[in-house]
Amino acid sequence: MFNLFKKVLGKTNEAIKEVAPNKKKEISKDEFEDILLEADVNYELVERLLEDLPENINRVQAFNSLISVFQYKADWKESDAKPFVEMIIGVNGAGKTTTISKLAYRYQDHGKSVILGAGDTFRAAAIEQLSRWAAKLGVPIVATQQGHDPSAVVYDTIESAKAKGIDHVIIDTAGRLHTQTNLSEELKKMIRVAGKAMDGAPHRKMLVLDGTQGNSSINQAKAFNEMIGIDGIIITKLDGTAKGGSVLSIADELKMPIWYIGTGEQPSDMIRFKANEYVNTILDEIFI
Repeated sequence: MFNLFKKVLGKTNEAIKEVAPNKKKEISKDEFEDILLEADVNYELVERLLEDLPENINRVQAFNSLISVFQYKADWKESDAKPFVEMIIGVNGAGKTTTISKLAYRYQDHGKSVILGAGDTFRAAAIEQLSRWAAKLGVPIVATQQGHDPSAVVYDTIESAKAKGIDHVIIDTAGRLHTQTNLSEELKKMIRVAGKAMDGAPHRKMLVLDGTQGNSSINQAKAFNEMIGIDGIIITKLDGTAKGGSVLSIADELKMPIWYIGTGEQPSDMIRFKANEYVNTILDEIFI
């Protein structure tokens, strides 16, 4: 697991090395500020993290400062419901469809059965892409034509899962921008219909955020949360960017559970987020 965090934060750590090429037992406050800004931590958060630190900072002090960002009360929504219904939300390009394949792979790896619902009927390409993943993973999928009612897909997917005794339902949604009112109303309808198909569904609404997008992804998350209530976050694309510090900014701003981090393009390339390991992986590049 630890090596996987190193892989995810590889480019971030390379950027840190440019600012602080030599590991030390202590670093100055100014150095720590430069490192955090280089890793794309929000400026206001950097100032708060430095506020109570001494002029020379050791690893324990740095760790305590960074880990404090994750010390908020988060509702880690779990349920024994069968099927367990998840709705995956996010804008186009965030890596939503690939993330669905990773979740399906993860559940299969734990011996659970999965069915996918191609609820992004806005784009034909989304239906085709999800269908290809379903075929590759050997899981059933409920899909329709582009332009059809996505709520019907939601209903049919949950009904199919109930009839076949399937453990997990994962439903894709259109990569909507939160500014598009008609699409937001459609999303609310999909949630209502899920509740009609199965009491309590969807049991979890997961938002996929592109870790390279910084503040724009945070603004998206806030808008989606106000609209429908988000239960957790999956962060993608950190392995391809030096902006690994954006996780701190996301956690600080949103105070929601971060469930998973994408580590690459394959279905197996996803790990559970662990704040301690994330922070330690960054500090390994700074301190002896």
